[in-house]
Amino acid sequence: MVTMSTAPKIWTRETGLVEKRDLWTAMKRGFRGRCPRCGEGKLFRAFLKTADDCAKCGLDFTPHRADDLPAYLVIVIVGHIVVPTILWIETNYTTPVWLSFAAYLPFTFVASLALLQPVKGAVVGLQWALRMHGFDENPPDGIPPV
Repeated sequence: MVTMSTAPKIWTRETGLVEKRDLWTAMKRGFRGRCPRCGEGKLFRAFLKTADDCAKCGLDFTPHRADDLPAYLVIVIVGHIVVPTILWIETNYTTPVWLSFAAYLPFTFVASLALLQPVKGAVVGLQWALRMHGFDENPPDGIPPV
């Protein structure tokens, strides 16, 4: 039999004080590859590998769960740039197939690689600002650490 604690939680000024986290600032810092909290430390130790923690403020980056969201967002962003451009060029100009492939494929590849790390950084900044996936100081009880 499980007994529940009926002791009321008492609100004090200290319990109400939490670190303010601005969403857009955190995402901009993450987009630049910087720590979402201080904006000074490096977020990545390799191309897509996040550092374990910030060298400046000590923020732990290990709880982030970006998973596949950055790749999906990059596909959407690059697709919204490439597809209308291809449609406009192909309807207004006559280009050989080899020239089309020689231009569109490398541009799509380079644009995708160029956006992948900044978008992942923005997603990590979003998770930190919204206190998602362990970035909260007081995680709920009963959830084991990842």
